[in-house]
Amino acid sequence: MRLRVIAIIAAMLVVVGAGTAQAAPRLALPEPAGVSPIGTATFHFTDTSRADPWVPSQRREMMVTLWYPAQFPGRRATQYLTQRESELMVAELGDPAMPRDLLTKVRLHSTVDAWPQYRRMPLVVLSPGFTLPRATLSSLAEELASRGYVVAGIGHNYESTATTFPDGHTTECVACQIQDWEKLVKARAADVSFVLDRLVGRHPVWGGGRLIDERRIAMIGHSIGGAATPPAMLADRRIRAGAALDGKYYLPVTGLDRPFLQFGVAEHAPGGTLDPSWDEAWRGMTGWKRWLTVEGGEHSMFTDQLLLCQQAGIQIPGLRIDPLRGIRVSEAYLTAFLDQNLREMHQKLLDGPSPRYPEVRFWG
Repeated sequence: MRLRVIAIIAAMLVVVGAGTAQAAPRLALPEPAGVSPIGTATFHFTDTSRADPWVPSQRREMMVTLWYPAQFPGRRATQYLTQRESELMVAELGDPAMPRDLLTKVRLHSTVDAWPQYRRMPLVVLSPGFTLPRATLSSLAEELASRGYVVAGIGHNYESTATTFPDGHTTECVACQIQDWEKLVKARAADVSFVLDRLVGRHPVWGGGRLIDERRIAMIGHSIGGAATPPAMLADRRIRAGAALDGKYYLPVTGLDRPFLQFGVAEHAPGGTLDPSWDEAWRGMTGWKRWLTVEGGEHSMFTDQLLLCQQAGIQIPGLRIDPLRGIRVSEAYLTAFLDQNLREMHQKLLDGPSPRYPEVRFWG
């Protein structure tokens, strides 16, 4: 999956580099469907009780972005990636002609440090795919925040191409050199519990933390983040529901007794020879569960990547779903899943196939 992700970014940047002599492309995330303005806040956390799994001489650090419903927009727009993060993403391709600040200019719909709405809100934790910055789930995060959810996107240190910290230093993907998948998902599960400790409870670090309802917490992970979701739920019962967006499981899923959504591309249909881990995990889930696949879907359809590629004017080989359609399909089912399991609002969309989304197949 990492090679596919790099190929997509490479294709996007090659076309952009070829077109810079005329005009830089306008890259923007889709308008959220909810009614609330969206605020963001960013935090640097250090778990002093753990060594970093990839650099054991250091304590475990992570960056966390919160998206949340705001009373009014703030004065400063949220930045997609920092200058250094964008530079490293581009430098991976080895072409000095590429615009190094390309991914700093993506237009978002959130603003920094806006006042949160004063009401109790559920929390959704997002864990991105391997090598991907947490920002690549921004469209999903903004959609959920516009609908009344607080969303925490975790930047797991040394597992992304680039992660910038408040003092300006940027780390790179040390885990890419090791590729120990079981170790990685265990580390992410521990990261999630630590982040929950900082966001909820008696002394939350965020000023609006007391507005988070700690009885209504869910986790959604893309790719390796999805693989980490069941271990996180098994280790921490505060996580009431979870969803895996494509990817493969690397640890057994046994006795998972809370709501879970398996949501992937067609290759992850039951009985698939490419990846039997979904069949095995399904048997270990004892709570409410759904297994959905998207015909014509692509591994990156759950992120912002394909839409940004399209806006840059390129064609992705083998892509059979419009990127914006892919985002809307995934958001529809994820918001239905969260509304049903965190807000106790029954969602007919989860009962069976819908004529609005004919590309979605139900398997259980």
